[in-house]
Amino acid sequence: MNVKIIENVLEANNYIARKLQQDLKRRRNMMVNIIGSPGAGKTSFILKSIQFLDKKCAVIEGDIASDIDSKKVASYGIPVVQVNTGGGCHLSAPMIDAALKEMNLEDTIIFVENVGNLVCPASFDIGEDFKVVLSSVTEGDDKPYKYPAIFKKAKAVVMNKMDLNKHIKFDKNYFYRGIKMLNSNSMVFEVSSTFGEGMKEWSGWLTKQFEEKCPL
Repeated sequence: MNVKIIENVLEANNYIARKLQQDLKRRRNMMVNIIGSPGAGKTSFILKSIQFLDKKCAVIEGDIASDIDSKKVASYGIPVVQVNTGGGCHLSAPMIDAALKEMNLEDTIIFVENVGNLVCPASFDIGEDFKVVLSSVTEGDDKPYKYPAIFKKAKAVVMNKMDLNKHIKFDKNYFYRGIKMLNSNSMVFEVSSTFGEGMKEWSGWLTKQFEEKCPL
């Protein structure tokens, strides 16, 4: 019985996710699902990314509670909608559907900051064009080995807080071997959201993804 219930929930979610993908394409929007642990620096990374992008951008902020991050995003004049799950460990397609209806966007890169978690978001499509895992050197070098599901599904992996690498014991080669073992096609970027290191390369790649989906 429990298995059937879970299957039904996933089927309903995926049905809405497919409809969202169609709507995003029609409106020439690209949605990027940013997934990372609490403290990985997701909000700062999104804000720094937007600074480097010459495209219209918007943000959907997912949290269990509070609007701390969405207020921070709004203070930069960026369109943002807060989604609180009330205890849920991930965003779902119906939540994203409701958020997008509030924004009415076109020709926009939409960043979704999922709830801080490397487990639950791996199982739920939200209509995104692709998933990006944001990790940081302060979290350790074993994340791909401990949380393989999300690294398998990520189109890109971003290593944040590289400015701290010289102060922390972090085996970069070990980390990258784990990624390539799970997903040899995944792009890998090294950035510092604080100082902007690596953001030009990341934003250039993201721009290319948008222009390939939404050519002029």
